[in-house]
Amino acid sequence: MPTAVLIAPNAIIPALKVNGKKQALQEIAAKAAVLTGQSDRAILEILLQREKLGSTGVGNGIAIPHGKLSGIKRITGVFARLETPVDFEALDDQPVDLVFLLLAPEGAGADHLKALSRIARVLRDGDTVAKIRGTKDASAIHAFLSETPASHAA
Repeated sequence: MPTAVLIAPNAIIPALKVNGKKQALQEIAAKAAVLTGQSDRAILEILLQREKLGSTGVGNGIAIPHGKLSGIKRITGVFARLETPVDFEALDDQPVDLVFLLLAPEGAGADHLKALSRIARVLRDGDTVAKIRGTKDASAIHAFLSETPASHAA
């Protein structure tokens, strides 16, 4: 599943200013609500419930909050590059500045896991992450996320 299918060009927040994890999740949930037509409160609640199970901060300044939501038709991503890194209780205790939200329909099953895996692979690529951190241009970030390095092809 190509990353370009998971995230639309208008789902990029290139320079989000927040003071902490909860505010980051609130802002990203609000963007997801606009894209999906769902309630930002419902999206935020799903994300906060998932965070209670364990932080979605995967390390290297990256978090991949995710959840399943009834009412959405397809897997939807929102990406935010934070102006200032925030504590996300990440596995490596490093603050997070790159957040990729992934929402899936309740019945998504394996597609949800494949999408999470795809995002993790893209964000594990050091060159891609460095390019994203080096720009505030939404279209450039979308292009970097959508590139498929041969060694990471799904």
